[in-house]
Amino acid sequence: MTIHHTACILCSRVCGITIEVEGNQFKKIRGDEACPSSKGYICQKAARLTHYQSHPDRLTRPLKKMADGQFVAVSWDQALSEIAAELKRIKAEYGGKAFALYGGGGQANHLGAAYSNQILATMGSRYRYNAMAQEKTGDFWVNGKMFGKQSCHTTEDVEHADFLLVIGANPYQAHGIPSARDTLKHIKNDPQRTLVVIDPRRTETAKMADIHLQLRPGTDAWLMAAMLSIIVREGLHDESFLRAHCHGFDELKVRLLNVPVEEYIGRADVPPDDVYKVARGYATAARACLRIDLGIQQTLNSTLNSYLEKLLFLVTGNFGKQGGNNLHASLLPVLSHQDENKPGTVRTVHNNMFPIGGVYPPSILPSEINNANPERVRALLVDSGNPANTIADTRRMLDAFERLDLLVVVDVAMTETAQHADYVLPARSQFEKCEATGFTLEFPENYFQLRHPIATAPGEALPEAEIYTRLLEHMGVLPRRFPVLEAIARHQPEGSQCKPLLMALMATLKLRPKLQRCAPSILYRTLGKMLGERAAAAVLLPLCLQFAARHTAAVERTGLAGSGHQLGMALFDKLLDNPQGIVVSRHRYEDVWQLLATPDKKVNLAPPELLKLLSELRGHNPDDTSERYPLVLMAGERRSYNANQIYRDPQWRKQDPHGALRIHPADAVQYGLSDGGRALCESATGAIEVVVEFDTNTRPGFASLPHGYGMSFNGSAPLGPQLNRLTASERCDPITKTPYHKYVPVNLKPVLS
Repeated sequence: MTIHHTACILCSRVCGITIEVEGNQFKKIRGDEACPSSKGYICQKAARLTHYQSHPDRLTRPLKKMADGQFVAVSWDQALSEIAAELKRIKAEYGGKAFALYGGGGQANHLGAAYSNQILATMGSRYRYNAMAQEKTGDFWVNGKMFGKQSCHTTEDVEHADFLLVIGANPYQAHGIPSARDTLKHIKNDPQRTLVVIDPRRTETAKMADIHLQLRPGTDAWLMAAMLSIIVREGLHDESFLRAHCHGFDELKVRLLNVPVEEYIGRADVPPDDVYKVARGYATAARACLRIDLGIQQTLNSTLNSYLEKLLFLVTGNFGKQGGNNLHASLLPVLSHQDENKPGTVRTVHNNMFPIGGVYPPSILPSEINNANPERVRALLVDSGNPANTIADTRRMLDAFERLDLLVVVDVAMTETAQHADYVLPARSQFEKCEATGFTLEFPENYFQLRHPIATAPGEALPEAEIYTRLLEHMGVLPRRFPVLEAIARHQPEGSQCKPLLMALMATLKLRPKLQRCAPSILYRTLGKMLGERAAAAVLLPLCLQFAARHTAAVERTGLAGSGHQLGMALFDKLLDNPQGIVVSRHRYEDVWQLLATPDKKVNLAPPELLKLLSELRGHNPDDTSERYPLVLMAGERRSYNANQIYRDPQWRKQDPHGALRIHPADAVQYGLSDGGRALCESATGAIEVVVEFDTNTRPGFASLPHGYGMSFNGSAPLGPQLNRLTASERCDPITKTPYHKYVPVNLKPVLS
């Protein structure tokens, strides 16, 4: 039996874990006390990862769908040569816009993203879609307007906060903050600290709170606007901070003073005295921190919500300080920046949609495939994603699959999307390859973990780096050998001594500029040979060099030394040698201002587009239900035993095997429902059958269903609710297209046995 250091990949915290492996089987999973970020913390979801690693749906060989709809096993060479030929045909006939990539870094396969993006570049396409883009597009877009770039992502220093305000989040279940349950308990048990939760449900986190504002679903924008107005009206804003670090406060102040506070509080339907108490407490706390999540990012006014929550910590001066909200550095960036107003920005042919953070929102993907435009998407590569189940309006997505000339899926398991594919390519799991994560969200210390393979892959499964490198070779855009680079690599030790290889690589790319788009695979085929089983990590070397050059002082504070490129090389070496993770940078709180991307390093508080949304809020109706669909459904609640769709085996669940619909008993009686009985949940889009569970923690008029269900495991019928048969792709934010998954008008009818 061998104990390995690795990490959980089920949420953005990426906690370190140790796994006992015997005979290629996981025996025991524990929190890794050697991990510098999580320090031994583990939740019950991470402890069940053996159910992700080993199950009957694992893919072991490349598969091709035949004319009769059945899959047959084929060789890697056959699959990749046929895929390459079809991609080249589609590009020649229809151009690069006919190709799209879904995923590419999904489900913590972040090293693979560097390699899959090469296929986009080769096809001449910019169309990358992923799950993150149906959760965070509003947030990223607002970041760009306020902080200068969409890649300026905020984080929260919860551990040091005196006042923690949680809006639309349930960290007790969803985590998202360091050692979530322990941290929340510490706050709860400290009489000098305050926890406030704003949520339509009395969540596990809300039960620990000093104050719970159980607002009407979808009214977060009105409530936050009212709180901001109270803060400004009473002079509780931080004038000195705003003058020193921000632009546009005077213009913003006019808008906030015009907010009808009592009217907006009434729309939210919460006690006014509590709202004033929360606003005053947050504004006057020595160190106040704000934690938000999908509850306000996937509901009505989602983009405006992202603006208002940032205004709360900026107006009160709780930014760039201990115990507040901050920006953070990223060694492996998952975001880029696009200005939709810049000439040359690539928009989609049907929806005229622009990218945000480098990705396009999945809600538009079905219509980008299923339309009459000759430049529509005709080929789709799905990498570590399952859009058949996870994006809005399953029926429309499945219909769109039928219009594709080519659908290729790269995944660990036979997903619902894979079942509709022309080719299915087996990838190695998170624990069968070298892997990393882009979710490095900490500040002032930033962590990174390069995980080593700890198990043997089944059958012929390959890492994404190998799959995409071979595909490029079959497409004829990447030479199969680089003799000079390989010779240099053979005679150089790893890491800090590989400068000659980098110089030779740069010379090669200068002489052959078309190969620049294949740089990750060239590094993989050359430097990767030096790294053995860690070959895919070769792509991290230039990122380490860039990171060390940009954040030199912060990297040096970790104990590393070296001048120029040597510091980046030393960082790369340290990553390679420490699978439990390392601290890659130690910033100071004042460094936040250098992480801003605005020319003058000040925050823009008054982007015209966002001020317009704030001014228009008064004319909006906070209730989007109807007589036919009178209930609000939250499609995607975080619970104890649900996770993303990499957990296909239902045996991991100790509780809630059916993914029950939770509803207040008063509503259940009104609709003739029984506790434990079945009901038909119907929206304007579709209907599904669900199991009913009475829940007094749910606000009347509101119901919830968990995500992570609805999969056909091992040939079974779908298990649990297929949420996206209820959601509609057109019900989304008008600017960023973020779907309203947390606000789905529905009706309920009892199903008689």
